[in-house]
Amino acid sequence: MQSFSKTLKQNKLNLKRKNITTLQVNIGRRCNQACFHCHVESSPSRTENMTRPTVDRILTLLEHNKTIQTIDITGGAPEMNPHFCHFVQSLKAMGKTVIDRCNLTILQEKGYEKMPYFLKDHQVNIVASL
Repeated sequence: MQSFSKTLKQNKLNLKRKNITTLQVNIGRRCNQACFHCHVESSPSRTENMTRPTVDRILTLLEHNKTIQTIDITGGAPEMNPHFCHFVQSLKAMGKTVIDRCNLTILQEKGYEKMPYFLKDHQVNIVASL
């Protein structure tokens, strides 16, 4: 049996890793919906949220990693994490591109009326996650 590296070479394949340019961060399981198909079982009854020290640690790591330019924020409804706005503002101050995987219905919930304006003002890209 021939070695794996020899097989790669014969087939002109290269498995060298490139720089990471996008980081997806799940900041919680709390959501305003309870969808049967949700792969992380998010719902209004879930309480798990990324803490402020963890958010700040990620920000510190990103300050020292210039190759990661896009941060894709996910969760249940990421906007329900109490540190979401701080996270977004800090990422934008670093010049990062920010994606919010938003279920869109959160934008109509009481207490989140200003969220569409926040997302617009900070030029956050929205990916509608239904």
